[in-house]
Formats: sequence, C-alpha cells, structure tokens
Amino acid sequence: MYKINEAAGSRPRWGQWQLLEKQISRDIASGTLAPGSQLPTEAEIMRRFGVGRHTVRRAIAELAEAGKVRVEQGRGTFVEEHSVIRYNIARRTRFSRNLKEQGRIPSGQPVNELEIAAPPVVAAALRIPEGSPVYMIMRRSFADDVPISLGCSYHPVSRFPNMHIRRRTGASVTNIYKDFGISDYLRHSTAIFTRLPSAEEARQLAQSQEQPVLVTQKIDVDMEGCPIAYSDVVWAGERMQFVIDNDDDAPGQGQTNEKSQERKGYD
Repeated sequence: MYKINEAAGSRPRWGQWQLLEKQISRDIASGTLAPGSQLPTEAEIMRRFGVGRHTVRRAIAELAEAGKVRVEQGRGTFVEEHSVIRYNIARRTRFSRNLKEQGRIPSGQPVNELEIAAPPVVAAALRIPEGSPVYMIMRRSFADDVPISLGCSYHPVSRFPNMHIRRRTGASVTNIYKDFGISDYLRHSTAIFTRLPSAEEARQLAQSQEQPVLVTQKIDVDMEGCPIAYSDVVWAGERMQFVIDNDDDAPGQGQTNEKSQERKGYD
C-alpha cells in the first residue's frame, strides 16, 4: 500500500477517502487482500496511508455498503467472501437456474412498473410500431441477498395483458409465458458492453459509481422466431463473469424435453 500524497498545487479528482476506498478495492480485486482476510486496524491504515481517522472510517463505510467488506464489532474489518458468479449466456439462458447450479440463492425485487409508449429501440427490438404500448418492468436481482443486477424488461401489452400484475405477485416469466401459450422460448441476441453507472444504478447495486458495470441488451423470441421481450440489464461488474456458450445443454440452460421438470424464469 502507498501513502496518499497529492503533488503540491494539484487538484485531485476525488477526495482522500475515495482514493483510499479505490486502493483497498484494487487490493481486494487483485487478491492482495484475500477473501476472509482481516484488514489492518484503523490506526495502521491511518499510518500507512497518511490519512485521518474520518477518511479511514468513510472509506470502510463505503466498502461495507458495496458488500466488499464486513465490519464485526469488537473484532475488526474483514474482506467478504463472495466469489465471482459465472453466468452462462446461451439460447436458453435462465436466471434462477444459472444461480442455483452454483449453489446460490436467487431472488428478485420489483423497483418500478409502467405501461409506456415503446421508444424506437424497444419498438425495433420487438418489431412493433413505435409508440405501441409496452410494459416496462424494472427489477433488482440478487444472489444470496447480494445485489447483482438492475434491469428493465419490455413486453408488448397486446400479447401479454396484465403481465406486470403477475410479475408483482412473484410469478416467473417462464410460467407467465406458458399461460399465454408459449411453452418454450429462445434468446435471439445479446449485446454486451461496459460503462460507468449512474448514481442511482450504483446505489441499487451497492457499488462505487467509479466502478464500471456490465450491460446486456437482449431479445427473446418464441419458437416461431417472433420477439416477445427486450431487456436492458445493468450488472455489478466485479461480481459477474459472462460465459458465451452455444451448447443448449450447458449449465444454466432450460430443459428442452417436454417431460423434463418445469423451469424457473429469470427474476
């Protein structure tokens, strides 16, 4: 670790607590601070970095809020032991199955539900006229109660009336599709890119706004190739690893046999 010491006359982009938080985050990401290991004491960090007590406490508070460390009263501060989630993307990607196969507990939380006029990007993806009514459903998804994604999904109102009400009750997307006669569906395309999160996205994902997020934009189609959903999802970059797999039998993929057990939809 190094001492935080800005050159004379320089104007740092961040305050000292942000620089300290970023350096400790780097040490966690690189493995210098291993999962489960204890951070140096407050006094040791102050001495090593040449910063004050308030700076250390603010940096640790931010790291704790981001789920990178945990503070145990009377014991100290420890690096959380969350491992990176390997998320398989293929023709039959299913959120819950992806996580359960890794021993994770998936869950979801509704954030917002609106009926809106389809903007150009959504209309093009769903092959419907611009301005057609669609349900925009925003949800936050978790793995073992740790937030990993914040996503907006869009479905045509004409094909899935009252879908937002069903989702609010906790019904899976897969089961809702079945009620509308769609027994199986495929992922038609997935675009993946990175960017910095907005302040609200960083808050919802419990991460720093300076930490890049992964973004996926996908289109799902029925077995006739007709688009049924478009999604734009922001993922906590440090917690995810995407694996592109063209094998329908790969981990995280739904069953294709009619006699197989029922699949869970993404949350």
